[in-house]
Amino acid sequence: MSSPLRSLIAAGTKLWLDSIDPELVQRNRALGATGATSNPIIIADLIKTGRFDQDLLRLMRDGLKDEEVAWQLTDMLVRQAQKVFLPAWESTKGDDGYVSFELDPLLEDPAVNMPLGERTQKYIELGKKWSAGHTNRMIKVPATPAGLAALEDLAAANITLNVTLIFTPRQYQIARDNIWRGAQKRTSLTSFKSVYSIFVSRVDVYTEQHVPQLSSEAQGMVGIVNAKQIWQMNTKFWTDKNLPLKQEMIFASTGTKKPTDKPWKYVEAFAGTDIETNPPATNDLVEASGRSFTRQIDQLPPQPVLDEIAKLVDIQKLEDVLMAEGIKKFADPQKALLTLIVNKRKELAK
Repeated sequence: MSSPLRSLIAAGTKLWLDSIDPELVQRNRALGATGATSNPIIIADLIKTGRFDQDLLRLMRDGLKDEEVAWQLTDMLVRQAQKVFLPAWESTKGDDGYVSFELDPLLEDPAVNMPLGERTQKYIELGKKWSAGHTNRMIKVPATPAGLAALEDLAAANITLNVTLIFTPRQYQIARDNIWRGAQKRTSLTSFKSVYSIFVSRVDVYTEQHVPQLSSEAQGMVGIVNAKQIWQMNTKFWTDKNLPLKQEMIFASTGTKKPTDKPWKYVEAFAGTDIETNPPATNDLVEASGRSFTRQIDQLPPQPVLDEIAKLVDIQKLEDVLMAEGIKKFADPQKALLTLIVNKRKELAK
């Protein structure tokens, strides 16, 4: 009998893990996961376990500053996850098996107020640095003005990209078009791969707070509808390009935020194609559910619900609010990670 996660994969979904915890990577690989992603919250949570104290001590004794310690530990953990997923990368000839490495979130820190052009150049510089020498590493760049502006140069430099913090069709289109322009500057498109991470549950949190007039049929469905419509756009755009590798959507932020929602709400909604990057707890709950998943990606609510969403949800306002929140959620965890390392340095020096 197929497990729930195996049925999800059998339906056509690539299952990636929203963690690079070595233990969780191994466990989820055994369940069928073929990729993973990292961020500062994940790194901080791993440091808090104490399991990496010896690695931290080694880096600190090498004379590295706090920021360098953070990035070297991240690099080490991403490398370890890459080894686990490398067979998936090899067997699919580069179409799967990736681990995402997030570039410095402090580039978007409003307190730093770095000029746009300078931020863009920094994304390009860091993208080249952290991708060098890697096969199955994706470089994660946010869909901010500076991040979007960096994509063409990064794609032209043969870097595999994961554009994150996408909430709206507008962001997706700019990201896709910039990457495609860059890709066409390559000498070959054989290894060209890009993914676009559309955030789902945060959209439904937004509409609960800012569009309470939505009917019960529409409330809680906007994240799914929005992501599926962007998926349709992506599918249509790449259909005639005849590329060796798929340019895919990542359905991210798939853990439910509302206690009354079933934990597999978003997992089930996007079953059937592209990539789901699920939190470990969501995968555990899905696996324990006993459910069998079939393709749902093509199914949308009835037309009256779609019309209501289109009429009542101001998509630009949604983007503005969620990006402001997203940038804060982007930068603050990196600051917290650096503070944690400062405290660890004191603790380990005793």
